[in-house]
Amino acid sequence: MPHWLQLMAESLPSLLWAGLIFTIPLTLLSFFFGLILGLITAIARLFGPAPVAAIARFYVWVIRGTPLLVQLFVIFYGLPSIGILLDAFPAALIGFTLNIGAYSSEIIRAVISSVPKGQWEAAYSIGMSWRQAMSRTILPQAGRVAVPPLSNTFISLVKDTSLAAAITVPELFQAAQRIVATTYEPLILYIEAALIYLVLSSILSQLQVRLERRFARYGGMLEANA
Repeated sequence: MPHWLQLMAESLPSLLWAGLIFTIPLTLLSFFFGLILGLITAIARLFGPAPVAAIARFYVWVIRGTPLLVQLFVIFYGLPSIGILLDAFPAALIGFTLNIGAYSSEIIRAVISSVPKGQWEAAYSIGMSWRQAMSRTILPQAGRVAVPPLSNTFISLVKDTSLAAAITVPELFQAAQRIVATTYEPLILYIEAALIYLVLSSILSQLQVRLERRFARYGGMLEANA
């Protein structure tokens, strides 16, 4: 067996384990909490009072205007200077959640705004409250439109979790870095890590396509029944 292939085979279990224990949970948790934060932020910008909307706009402006790596460094290395100490994984989770929240809020805000005003009027005409109209009429329609951009955001997040290695989270990429430190084979190990990310992204892309097709069929049925 060639040396490079043997090295990749020997290191694969460690890389996959790091991905299973850290990369995947970090991705799922960050995306889940980020979506919740994004929805709250989007609603605050669209329907909140002026001071709340201004705070939401400021949050989105700061997060979208600064690099994710800098945000992670501020949280993990900067906050201890004012007495806030966080372990690496919670710091990464907070950083990614804030980042996803800002970007997803723009997506959610756009898709909610794209729902025709007539849908609001129809919901109110049958006696729905604002909350009922939002949860039963607006969000289901907006969610179907939001699937493609939010799916792309999720796939990007899988790759962006490699930045957590910079704040010592032992995820997939840092596992590769640690093996490189003992084997002195950076090219082979980094290519292997890249291939793992590529496989994950490809699988998620295929799932995204199926999800989009399913929502497209559902949307067609709604239009046919309208």
